[in-house]
Order: sequence, then structure tokens, then C-alpha cells
Amino acid sequence: MAFDGTWKIDRNENYEKFMEALGVNMMKRKLGAHDNLKITIQQDGNKFTVKEASNFRTIELEFTLGADFDYSLADGTEMKGNWNLEGNKLVGTFTRKDNGKVLKAYREIVGDELVQTYIYEGVESKRIFKRG
Repeated sequence: MAFDGTWKIDRNENYEKFMEALGVNMMKRKLGAHDNLKITIQQDGNKFTVKEASNFRTIELEFTLGADFDYSLADGTEMKGNWNLEGNKLVGTFTRKDNGKVLKAYREIVGDELVQTYIYEGVESKRIFKRG
């Protein structure tokens, strides 16, 4: 499928402001902006396997479209939510376990790039990946 492959972070837009809205401290924000994130995505029908490897951690998760699962952000923030496919976009809706606030996430292929958009508390950020 279109998302399949290995994607390496190329650039961020407004990512530090997004992490600040999440409550990530300044030191972790500075490190997070330069995490060298690499994502490997494999899709098999409605099932996805995603491996995230960065300077801070490597995790692998499996999810089925529309099915809730637990996820923790790199800073340890615990969330629960799901991904759905809307047209050619993966749309994620995740609720923080500590305060009930919602994080929206979008993944879409734009040209030869994977664009991840995050929206939390009115702050929008993008992380743009190139095939690697």
C-alpha cells in the first residue's frame, strides 16, 4: 500500500510548540526536535505494523483500523485511541489518560513524502518524512 516502506524524518514545522502544548519540558523539546525518527510501516488489509526508531527509543506496534489501543508518547504520556482510513489519509484520534484531552494525528502521502500532522489544544505541527 501507499504507506508501506521506511520513512526518515526530513523536517519539522512548529513541532516544538506542539510539544510545549503537550506539556513536554524544554530539554525534552530540544532533544525531540532532533530525534532522527525513522518509521517503518507495513499494511496488510486493515492491519498495520509500525516500527518507530529514534535516538530515544525503538517500539513496534500493531493495530487494526478502527480498533482502540494503548500508546505512550516518547515522553511517557499515556494515550488510548485508534487510526482510521479516510480516503487516502490515516486519521488518528487519541485521548490522554491523564487529562482526557484529545490529540488528532494525520498521515498522508504528499508527492514522495509522508506528512504527519498533529493537532493538540489548537496547536498544529507537521513532521515530514522522506523514503529512506
